[in-house]
Amino acid sequence: MTSPKSPPTIKRLEQTVVNRIAAGEIIHRPANALKELIENSLDAGSTQIQILVKDGGLKLLQIQDNGHGIRREDMGIVCERFTTSKLRKFDDLSQIATHGFRGEALASISHVAHVTITTKTAESKCAFRATYSDGKLVPPRPGQSADPKPCAGNDGTQITAEDLFYNVPTRRKALKSPSEEYNRILDIVSRYAVHNAGVAFTCRKQGTTAADIQTISSASTVDTIRQIYGSSVANELLPVEREFPELEFKMSAYVSNANYSTKRMTLLLFINNRAVESSSIKKMIEGVYAALLPKGAHPFVYLSLEINPRNVDVNVHPTKREVHFLNEEHVVNAVSDAFQNRLENANTSRTFLTQTLLPGVLDIPEPSSAPKPAKVAVYNTVRTDGRLNTLDTFLDPSVPSKRLQSTSSTDGTNNGQEQDDAVSQVDELNSRGMTPKVKRPRIEVRLTSVLNLRKEVKRSEHTGITALFSNHTFVGCVDDALALIQHERSLYLVNYAVASEELFYQVVLNEFCNFGRLNLSEPVDIRASVLLAIEAEERKGNLPDQLRSADEIAKAISDTMVSRAEMLEEYFCMTVTEDGHLKSLPMLLRGYIPTMDKLPMFLLRLGTEVDWETERGCFETLARELAVFFCAEPPLKVGETEEDETLYKEQHERYLWQVQHLIFPSFKTHFVASGRLGKSGDESGTTKFITQLANLADLYKIFERC
Repeated sequence: MTSPKSPPTIKRLEQTVVNRIAAGEIIHRPANALKELIENSLDAGSTQIQILVKDGGLKLLQIQDNGHGIRREDMGIVCERFTTSKLRKFDDLSQIATHGFRGEALASISHVAHVTITTKTAESKCAFRATYSDGKLVPPRPGQSADPKPCAGNDGTQITAEDLFYNVPTRRKALKSPSEEYNRILDIVSRYAVHNAGVAFTCRKQGTTAADIQTISSASTVDTIRQIYGSSVANELLPVEREFPELEFKMSAYVSNANYSTKRMTLLLFINNRAVESSSIKKMIEGVYAALLPKGAHPFVYLSLEINPRNVDVNVHPTKREVHFLNEEHVVNAVSDAFQNRLENANTSRTFLTQTLLPGVLDIPEPSSAPKPAKVAVYNTVRTDGRLNTLDTFLDPSVPSKRLQSTSSTDGTNNGQEQDDAVSQVDELNSRGMTPKVKRPRIEVRLTSVLNLRKEVKRSEHTGITALFSNHTFVGCVDDALALIQHERSLYLVNYAVASEELFYQVVLNEFCNFGRLNLSEPVDIRASVLLAIEAEERKGNLPDQLRSADEIAKAISDTMVSRAEMLEEYFCMTVTEDGHLKSLPMLLRGYIPTMDKLPMFLLRLGTEVDWETERGCFETLARELAVFFCAEPPLKVGETEEDETLYKEQHERYLWQVQHLIFPSFKTHFVASGRLGKSGDESGTTKFITQLANLADLYKIFERC
């Protein structure tokens, strides 16, 4: 008979083991760590938050803000567990108004990563930098002191976490790929950027210059949603504002109407400014939209609830992802009623966006050679002659009919314009201080990089949309970015601001080495223009803190363009003098003048966005920047005098004239709907730049029943 086993001895776990276990409850993945750091920055009163990521946050996760910073004397304990400036006693939990309160976030990160904090308060004469491990100060290098060291820095705090989960290999292996982890990070940043419309957010990968998310502090909530989630969502949002004194809460929301749907619900839920999850609220929203959307379709909802802190228990989960609140069922029902009432009242605005278009795909026919029927039905009789009056005739009778008639199609270079139109365009150029150069013999391009870029555009072509633009009839401009066009029996709303950028990119590639020339009446000082652009971006809060001064950046860009002057002249008809002045620009469409207000930003982006080191990279990025500069964008309105108003009206009228008579005719002959545009559609039948509004056959059926 065997003797019973003796019970194991109970021992106290080592503190490092306890801390790593606790850290694992809070920091599941890089996105959780970033959420905690963003909330700390918001609690610090930041208006700018910049995020830098490498390998999905596992190799590097850095956040920099311009908040109030951390005092030098507090840096010794800032990464210890249960150290916080937001909570003093347990009763404070009943009225906590900050995002964080436990004092565990930074401590948890320091137990699973190498943490460096650089911070400066407004009262401090310099910044201080310190390195942390396992919640304690450690020397940055062996043999050095662990005390915070003075250094240069701006007001605010920069926290860098490197090698996340380096000492927890099982957790690191369980994570998704770096790209998946980065997508989770972008989701967190997107949510907080939408909710905190007064804060500028920037998020990018290390080694890249372009940010994947970049918002400005002056943007509204809808503007931020448009920038991050797209215009197709933002254009269909309905605001919902309600207050419920009896339940001690108020709500603010933007919900998509019945014209928008997607495969998966997008729910941005905030309770007392914290991004949280709630299964009951999610089920409620699904129930509200069940009767409005087709089966399998889901809405976009941004919902912010401000509940009396006494009624909310935030101390439910270490990650603060879940909260409990009193009268939850009544609160959810109240929100449901508010949503239903708003959506029902919005039905009257759905006059032109008919329900029959929602579940289908954009009706863009592929080219077909099928013979036309001998007899045309009444509902197939449409206007197809572009020489007839456009919609502008009926909206503004004072405009001369000559201005409203379609001109001959331009060819993208220096050909195909009627003689009288050419004369008028030259006069216009002269009046703006620009003159076109005499046409030169066409040069055959043999550069492999340019030929490959042309092939890439053609390979990604969406033939249906290309055919639509090749045979469209211009109806009229809706505003400074949208226009109506007709193709066969359908009416479409086109974002020509987006489409024209792709048009000009293709023109640059197709007319490489063969541009006309726009000579500036006065050479432009590149350095001075770049300084203007930097100053404007700094006022908007769009620029990160620079390592070099604005003068150094402007000089570097000017020197770069001077050193590349021969290439710019030969390939792009851009004349740059030895003293750093720009004398000419390429003419992409005959008679077309870009909005010259964008010239300083164009010159700045030539220095920051163009790959000057490789042939293909240089030609592609430079073509993209020329396209951004030349794309349709209205002039800026400056000044309040009557003279300023008159000048703006003339420039704006010229802008709309160019859209109708130069850009849209070029869509007919020189535009390929590449995959960047044509394959960006969603279930509702909307792409980035074209939306079907009506179909004659469907409208005929509706009116036939009336």
